[in-house]
Amino acid sequence: MIKNIHGRTLELLGEAVVAGRYAIGASIPAEPILGEELGVSRTVVREAIKSLAAKGLIVTGPKVGTRVLPQDKWNWFDPDVITWQSRAGLTPEFLRDLQDLRRVVEPAAVRLAAERASPQDIEEIERAYAGMKEAVENGGDYVTFDLRFHTGLLSAARNRMLAQMSKALNALLRTSFEISTSKPDGPALSLPLHRAVLDAVIAHDPAKAEQAVIRLIDGARQDIEDVLGSSRRRLPRLSRPPPRLKAH
Repeated sequence: MIKNIHGRTLELLGEAVVAGRYAIGASIPAEPILGEELGVSRTVVREAIKSLAAKGLIVTGPKVGTRVLPQDKWNWFDPDVITWQSRAGLTPEFLRDLQDLRRVVEPAAVRLAAERASPQDIEEIERAYAGMKEAVENGGDYVTFDLRFHTGLLSAARNRMLAQMSKALNALLRTSFEISTSKPDGPALSLPLHRAVLDAVIAHDPAKAEQAVIRLIDGARQDIEDVLGSSRRRLPRLSRPPPRLKAH
């Protein structure tokens, strides 16, 4: 119960900071005030403040108090920070940074996957692809299977540092997939691109796998730009379940 109270308090304060309720450089209220506002003890507030400081959102000290740090100090590889930003509202700058990160990390990871993937790794990626195909043809949760596909590729790279990044990358990738799949026929058109990546990994052809995933990432970038260019579409929030496709 105590852990749940701490987690909820951290979530409320984190979302407030990321959403801009407290301006960059401004002080946030003292522990007694926050405790009264949130209905929790000063001890719970203090622990939440420590967690926010560890995530780079705030700085605390006897002379400076508790102040909100600039966004470039925030830990953008922390899944909580990513989730809070997604709930507060995605920005073109955030999505640009995300696509840049994908372009840097995924091609190298997929190249390693093509070299190192075990039969079990390939089975897992195959199952994810089958789920994506099923969702396109008969309706269903495409985004979750798309995420499993890319997570499987990262896992198949057999690199402990990439594995450590996977939680943050999962949150980032889900954000990307929810937007790109909101484009009409986006999932159906990207399915052959995913198949090309998978086939190259099965063939243990690193160069071909790298080129295939670059085409996939660039296609997703274009889909996101198309969605952002449409004033009729709202960007998704991670607090909602992934959208389900209708039968194709």
